[in-house]
Amino acid sequence: VVIDDNDDIKVNKYNYELAVFEQLKDIIDFKGIWVDKSYQYRNPQRDIPKDFDDKKEEYCNMLGVPYAADDFIKDLKKTQRKGLAKFNKNISANKLVKIKKGKKKTTISVSPSEKQKEPENIILLQKEIIKRYSSINLIDILKECDLLINFTGQMKTVSRAGSIEESDLRIRLLLCLFAIGSNTGLKRISIANGNVKYDDLLYVKRRYINEYNIRSTIKKVINRVLKIRDPAIWGEATTTVVCDSTELRAWNQNLLNEWHPRYKKNGVMIYWHVDKKSLVIYSQLKTCLSSEVGSMIKGVIDHDTKMNMNRIFVDSHGQSVLGFAVSHFQAFALLPRLKAIDKQKLCGITPKDKKKYSNISAIMRGTVKWSLIKENYDDMLKYMAALKLGTIEPEVLVRRFGRKNYEHPLYKAFTEVGKAVKTSFLCDYLAEEELRIEVNEGLNVVERLNNFMDFIFYGKLGELKTNQTEDQKLAVLCLHLLQACMVYVNTLIIQEILSEPEWKNRLTPEDYRALTPLFAAHINPYGLFPVDLAKRIFLYTNVMKGTTYAV
Repeated sequence: VVIDDNDDIKVNKYNYELAVFEQLKDIIDFKGIWVDKSYQYRNPQRDIPKDFDDKKEEYCNMLGVPYAADDFIKDLKKTQRKGLAKFNKNISANKLVKIKKGKKKTTISVSPSEKQKEPENIILLQKEIIKRYSSINLIDILKECDLLINFTGQMKTVSRAGSIEESDLRIRLLLCLFAIGSNTGLKRISIANGNVKYDDLLYVKRRYINEYNIRSTIKKVINRVLKIRDPAIWGEATTTVVCDSTELRAWNQNLLNEWHPRYKKNGVMIYWHVDKKSLVIYSQLKTCLSSEVGSMIKGVIDHDTKMNMNRIFVDSHGQSVLGFAVSHFQAFALLPRLKAIDKQKLCGITPKDKKKYSNISAIMRGTVKWSLIKENYDDMLKYMAALKLGTIEPEVLVRRFGRKNYEHPLYKAFTEVGKAVKTSFLCDYLAEEELRIEVNEGLNVVERLNNFMDFIFYGKLGELKTNQTEDQKLAVLCLHLLQACMVYVNTLIIQEILSEPEWKNRLTPEDYRALTPLFAAHINPYGLFPVDLAKRIFLYTNVMKGTTYAV
């Protein structure tokens, strides 16, 4: 704003518009304002169930929470009190966890656990697999899975009817899925298969390859893997899932493409939900700056497989106070590996807890404001029911009750629930070395997976060379399908070998702990490279005064 000599007010329109848009961006993110006739940015009152007041008891039963706020608070206090008492008693004899009192601040020190024993027979088992099955082509693994499961049979066309013969359609579907999932592209695959033209594959891709069809095939493969696993080898069915993201390079013109401050480059992110035996249960494409907490919640709610997820391992980026609150309402345990564990604080139930739990009083800060939870209990249930029903996206929920909207009473109420739940988790995490080891082992599984995906997604140097968001999503889903097929075939191979007399009772507990179907030494992802010394390429080149020689 500028005032001239005549006292006239002049406004710099360009700067004014930028300032307004900057304010609008923050407000619209958490639906402080909303856009008429939109979906993601619609009126937040349309997200929650309209019949909640009439059917509150049904929604409480669906979420598995008490009808009355007092009962909910009573259960929270009971769990929190149990955790504080256990850690207060444990800390004096705990050799790995210490509370260090400094002049300015008090911190938590956690020493690493002892190194676990090396598995003795895993390398021998992998050598036996390579000896028997080397070298299997990656596309043959996809084909074998389809012959055993027939997942292509449920991939329906988006048009009224298909005119392709069933056997030809099956081949073209497999070639399309492999071309997209390995990032080699339809043209390269059509060149390698003389009986299939590029236009044929493009036709099949447009009419049969979509997000719904591929997710259905992935679901079918995952459920089959869970069904055929031998409990004597892999243990009883687990309910634990590990979550993490990995960066993927992509063309800059796509709207999802963003600069990642951690990786220091442009791209998109893939967020994985992986079980402890390396099977990817759910995958999703996300922007680099979108909330990993929202992605974690979405996978738990939307995975739609036969796996019952009730324990979720994440790193520091996949957790937050709101994440702890949502996990409690949605009946799963959030178990993060916290990077800044030394700075964590516990929250008390009442002001008297500092004296009651004197051994850990130095790291206790404040108490949970139970009155806020009681006042906003019904409103919190409305949003949790909407999340369960799918009428609100987890990403939208995380933004709506994030730090930018810290004055919202529901943000404050969710924060208080999250403090109580996080305190209970921290007490268990610091008191139990076994839990810390289990969380760390789980996150190592997903780190191994991130490196392994480069083996499958090798085409075009692992870069998404498309600006179409839908094509990027298809690439991630087809990559997920290839990984699930590899786990399925490797599971069958391992179980077949271990069922033989010479391998029975040979593996030690350390071997079973390290046993994984996520290995690829016996798999060839690229194709065949025959060498025939009798076959020549005839080249003609001009040398020495224009004379032509045949080479």
